[in-house]
Amino acid sequence: MAAHFGSRLRKGAATTAVAAAAVAALSASQAPGVTVDDHGRRTAADTTPSPETGADGSATGNSPYYTDLPPLNSPRPDPSSTAGTPVVQGPAEAGIPATVLDAYKKAADSLRAAKPGCNLPWQLLAAIGKVESGHARGGRVNADGTTLSPIFGPQLDGNGFALIKDTDGGAYDGNSSYDHAVGPMQFIPSTWAWAGRDGNGDGTKDPSNVYDAALAAAHYLCRNGWDLSTQADLDSAVLSYNNSRDYLNTVMRWLEYYRKGSHEIPDGTGGLPTGRSDTGSGGTRPAPSPQDTRTPDRPGESQKPTAPGKPTEPAGPGKPTEPAPPGTGSPTPPPGPGSPTPPPSGTPTDTVDHLENAGTTGLTATAGQAFAERIGTRAETAAGKAVGKVRIRYTIIGDTDATFAGGESVAVAVTDSSGVAVAPVLRAGEKTGSFTVRATVAGRAVPGLDYKATVTERVADTLARTATTALTCTPGGTFAHRVEVRATYKGAAANGVAVTATLIRSAQDPAVNDRGPYFKDAAGKPVRTLTGLRTDARGLLTLPELFADDTAGTFVLRVTTAGGATLDVELTVQAAQTSPSASASPSASTSPSASPGA
Repeated sequence: MAAHFGSRLRKGAATTAVAAAAVAALSASQAPGVTVDDHGRRTAADTTPSPETGADGSATGNSPYYTDLPPLNSPRPDPSSTAGTPVVQGPAEAGIPATVLDAYKKAADSLRAAKPGCNLPWQLLAAIGKVESGHARGGRVNADGTTLSPIFGPQLDGNGFALIKDTDGGAYDGNSSYDHAVGPMQFIPSTWAWAGRDGNGDGTKDPSNVYDAALAAAHYLCRNGWDLSTQADLDSAVLSYNNSRDYLNTVMRWLEYYRKGSHEIPDGTGGLPTGRSDTGSGGTRPAPSPQDTRTPDRPGESQKPTAPGKPTEPAGPGKPTEPAPPGTGSPTPPPGPGSPTPPPSGTPTDTVDHLENAGTTGLTATAGQAFAERIGTRAETAAGKAVGKVRIRYTIIGDTDATFAGGESVAVAVTDSSGVAVAPVLRAGEKTGSFTVRATVAGRAVPGLDYKATVTERVADTLARTATTALTCTPGGTFAHRVEVRATYKGAAANGVAVTATLIRSAQDPAVNDRGPYFKDAAGKPVRTLTGLRTDARGLLTLPELFADDTAGTFVLRVTTAGGATLDVELTVQAAQTSPSASASPSASTSPSASPGA
């Protein structure tokens, strides 16, 4: 398995006292204490998740992350430019490798079209990419955007990190025992399984490809109807990526930095971060500028303050002091000798024994429509008592394009005081048939509860021609008018309804006729049945041109739809009528001289 990213990185140059003070002010919440959240994960003691934050388990499994902060001399607008063009004042941190920057911007553009209400700035993806992997190790990617070597977070075995047993058979991280965060945006495999996207159009979803990973991160941050132009939603989205207030603060610093200015640098030339959330070392800043005469820190002094009254404990015997590889969270290392063992969490989640259906009776919807019924699930103890404040994850499984509101295949709801969680509205796609929605308890291995959902064809109960013009043709000719029909359902236009058109023998005999009018296929050959037709947004459908063979007579075109609507259209093939003068024979005319008895 590839070596962990950053395992040999050393701390950078010492910084100024003012820099350390700034870090302390910005990172005052970075206490080294450990607590346990209701997923059973160790997190920073001051973590303050917002409602629904991390409800789906976090993108990264709360792995470690880089804590380096932006330089004090941030990029600033050029005062000589009327357009306020940003000018970078030298620090390498403002440079983003070309391919990685392109991936961030393309992902944000995609979300602007797919979810305009999210208001995702590309700089947020850049901030997270900086904190997660230093922009894919300074842009060490190939032309397609795939990292030149794997980027793995630490083994999530519960030893100072989250406990996440293998979910991908080692397919992404090479470990069939435990999961690791993977790739430039550090997704854990279980999250990538539903959040993964194909950002470069090569037909695969690869967490080690910066285009795929950036697009997945963009969709992940834009779920739950969040509007990232509001601070509350922005905080919720970032905390859901990694449930740590320190992480949020660090990402916000980089977001504001990149908003003030950045520039493109060649791939592979970006600098690597040095500070790590799981080593107790803070981020580094550049050396003092010439005008800064304040005393710098002592060499090797940590910039990250410890909480008052919390002395730093030495590492236990045999514990390596070398930093573990970075992922994307803020767990702390295992306690050393004499450290108190955190007490059991005792959260509501721990008391859940099983899930029950909370009255969901039937999930059926027409293609393209919302399901009228929402899924309800009740969390119960072994004794059948309701359990509130439990996160229930709903996952859509099967060959379907149905989604929850917001376009995602996974959603989370929290049980109320009666133990019931109600899933978001489920919307049918265009694929018909049945699929499954599975409810599970987030953070606990309780057997899931499956709900069957069915998507049926769009239907129409009425079909009618839009014109009354007679449809006639001469033998061997072409009908002058094409047949246009309108489908309705309960009086409203029925869009997207499947339509079949068949030339039948008669209204009483629906067998396909082998003579008379016909359509043409792509090769120009006669066909008398058309399938796969659909009405447009107004419920209209115009059939292809009709042709006639040399058989005269009256024929029937039958048009049918899903739902049972039927329309019979009469077609007439007859020879052209001749004028009386043209039909008169010269021998039939008489003259006086030829009259009898003349």
